[in-house]
Amino acid sequence: MADQEEWSTNANEALQISLVQPGKDALNTLSTFHPQFTYPIFGEEERIFGYQGLRVNLRFAAHDLLPNVEVSYDKKFKAVGDTQATDVEDVLREWMPASAFGKLVNFQTRIQNTPSAKDFKPPGKLIESYTSRDRKFEIWCGELTDPAVQELIDRMQVFISFFIEGGTPLDLDDQEWSLARWRVFFVYEKLPNAPTPTAASYSIVGYSTSYRFITYLSTPSQPQSKRKAKSSIQTFSLPFPNPITPSSLPSRSRISQFLILPPHQSHSHGTHLYNTMTSTFLADPACTEITVEDPNEAFDDLRDYCDYARLLQNGTFGQIKLQTSLDPKATSKRIGVRVPTSKLLDLPLLKTLRRKNKLAQRQFDRLVELYLLSRIPPHSRQAGTTRLTQRGKASDEGDRAFYYWRLLVKQRVYKKNKDVLMQLERGERIDKVEQTVGEVAGDYERLLRGLEGMSKNGNGNGVASVEGGGERRERGKRKVVVDEEDEEDEDGGGEREAKRRKAEQS
Repeated sequence: MADQEEWSTNANEALQISLVQPGKDALNTLSTFHPQFTYPIFGEEERIFGYQGLRVNLRFAAHDLLPNVEVSYDKKFKAVGDTQATDVEDVLREWMPASAFGKLVNFQTRIQNTPSAKDFKPPGKLIESYTSRDRKFEIWCGELTDPAVQELIDRMQVFISFFIEGGTPLDLDDQEWSLARWRVFFVYEKLPNAPTPTAASYSIVGYSTSYRFITYLSTPSQPQSKRKAKSSIQTFSLPFPNPITPSSLPSRSRISQFLILPPHQSHSHGTHLYNTMTSTFLADPACTEITVEDPNEAFDDLRDYCDYARLLQNGTFGQIKLQTSLDPKATSKRIGVRVPTSKLLDLPLLKTLRRKNKLAQRQFDRLVELYLLSRIPPHSRQAGTTRLTQRGKASDEGDRAFYYWRLLVKQRVYKKNKDVLMQLERGERIDKVEQTVGEVAGDYERLLRGLEGMSKNGNGNGVASVEGGGERRERGKRKVVVDEEDEEDEDGGGEREAKRRKAEQS
């Protein structure tokens, strides 16, 4: 056992990732960092057996991510029977392109002496430029059918396993129709001064992918008599006059992988990338809804702040009001009395606003709840349920608003988790819902404190506290009663190629 420990190395520490560019006499390293995860590659324990002083250098050209793998060590374990040292290069071959395993000297020569690098531009189309900390950045968008996009993704696929927990690389050998449903957004820094005459003026910062789920839109509602009067036969001619492409069909745009590399995290690049992607989807007439696949807690916060800021700025929230002057009998605790949602909120208006902002139902509901909570006076919110003994009969309008707000949240929680809750006894069911509503309210208060802090700091982009290391959600806070993930597979279980896990490192 002692020998095994002696020859075992932590893979996360042994692997070192570097972004490099040409230098005057040798390669210039722009940044160096370690992977966050290596278990998909080296196993659950994230250990590499058979070496002492193991160093695995993964170098990438900063502009086009041309890779190179260099393995070095002080001592290597001599094989004893079937026990032998891990062949590091052989393991990595399954995760990196073949071009990564050439000689280091050839890689250095290519980076130092490629005249065409000075003309490099990220693949796709430039869709956004911004400045952060006096440095210039650009966001480019391309389709996965573009060979240049495919080459770049192929070279950086290993980052998915290194930084996105449970992440799955994209299948670049898929049919062209499926590849055409993927969009890739690249974030690059535009370097002011190239270190050599042949050096590229771009350096990778991060990227994200989105997938188009084709949706089938129902015919707009009309009187039954008119629907019956219409013929059920529709005529069309083949071939179609215009080619049908995924980009031309109604679809939901689902954000899948989302990654800002460690050297650029906490600099608001995640904010700019998310907002740019959202603006792109909102401007796309074929996009009907924006969803996110398997968001982690950090991305949840990023998304909440960005979406909240946008709805606040575009006037959506200004149209929403919680009614507090209801007949108290309408919210009686008697069994069978339902929450009068239609009297508390203008439901047709909410439906219109949600569709206009192309938000998934649960995300929109949460944002509305967050906004309505922010409009309730602090003395009513901070007192919790102690001021709600009179419920809808309370003389204080803030107390009534908080009481009705809790009813709305209870209703959403109950509907989402009805199948699980109905298996519990009534008393236990009530306690579980109360507990969940308390946790939801606590998390909203955390978000509101973040929004307040950003307002004081004069930050209008809505996510400074998240990307700047501010208050974080207590781990597991959102997992109450059952998993509340709303954005189910719109494809109804098919098209599994789109099921890629996503996490955000901003």
